[in-house]
Amino acid sequence: MNNNETWEIGGKTLNSRLLIGSALYPSPANMEDAIKESASQIVTVALRRQAAGEKGEENNFWKIIKELNIHVLPNTAGSHSAKEAITTAQMAREIFDTNWIKLEVIGDQYNLQPDPFETVKAAEILIKDGFEVFPYTTDDLVVAKRLADVGCKIIMPWGSMIGSGKGLMNPDNLTAIRKQFPELKLIVDAGIGKPSHATQAMELGYDGVLLNSAIALAQDPVKMAKAFKYAIEAGRFAYESGTMQEREFASPSTPTVGTPFWHQFS
Repeated sequence: MNNNETWEIGGKTLNSRLLIGSALYPSPANMEDAIKESASQIVTVALRRQAAGEKGEENNFWKIIKELNIHVLPNTAGSHSAKEAITTAQMAREIFDTNWIKLEVIGDQYNLQPDPFETVKAAEILIKDGFEVFPYTTDDLVVAKRLADVGCKIIMPWGSMIGSGKGLMNPDNLTAIRKQFPELKLIVDAGIGKPSHATQAMELGYDGVLLNSAIALAQDPVKMAKAFKYAIEAGRFAYESGTMQEREFASPSTPTVGTPFWHQFS
């Protein structure tokens, strides 16, 4: 971030609060330029999906990721059970030499909603195995509590369905999670479609935002990456400075008490 503010997550000290995905870009070069423009220091990588790509394209992808010299957050995308997610996480730890893992266990293929039971189960096992777990979940307070109970120091509730671009469907739910867990790192993950959505998430006091489609599928991903960079900075500044509370009545910004000031010079 331009204000040189630092923060900590998963044992790493960072400047940027934007976590960015690496899928869906028109080309690897376009992905590289967008990530650089975003100033993000964490990039998510889907081990299963990338491994299914063409060999030459795959090698070029990994070369770019390595040369970006930023933190890699592997994820377990494509997993539908705790067992699948755990196996994928263990593979990712060997490949990327990191104990970070974005835990995704999908329970419904239509809306890609995570399975809360399998997610909590996998998180508990992975934490005992030495992983720093970044669990993707819904905006359900009880599920967040269960994840915290098994040792998650980071929780990533969705704004809305993955890739929907609907923004924050239930800001009150997200606010409740933030208030309940002031000591945890909270990242809004999924559903962000516009820079204003990211600003809103940051204004709620969230520590960061993870997104992919909103940048990768934009007409100009590089310019959109810049837009999100500044949107997240604006939201964080607003949260730290204290946003104005809504009122049920009008209140003039200019007082009308006494004589108009220009009469003093007549």
